[in-house]
Amino acid sequence: MARTKKVDKPLRRGERVVATADLPGIPEGTPGRVHLINGLTWRRYWVFFDNGVKQGSIDGKYIVRAKDYESFKARRAAEAEAGEAAAPAAAEDEAPAAEAPAEDGTASKVPAHLLERAKRAKERRGLA
Repeated sequence: MARTKKVDKPLRRGERVVATADLPGIPEGTPGRVHLINGLTWRRYWVFFDNGVKQGSIDGKYIVRAKDYESFKARRAAEAEAGEAAAPAAAEDEAPAAEAPAEDGTASKVPAHLLERAKRAKERRGLA
């Protein structure tokens, strides 16, 4: 049987963490300590940060273990570079489709009978 990907263990009470995003009153990179853990399927943490702010119900995606913070920053920078490299190629592929909208309404996802009804109404008013 194939091995599954190892999932990080949840944080434990008393563990040192660092904020990975700007939170209200907590700048990114602020260290703190996990005080309480809530939830079974969606874990949230109460963290007492070193700048004096006590924040509850923080999702695990906004904090990381203090020892893993440097590798987290490197991984996030690598993902950002990969995203920037892929963005120009995707923009070039989408440009021709935006310049030539389909006449039958498939590009707008509006049913054809509604487009036809609107077209007839404009003709009656003399707008088309």
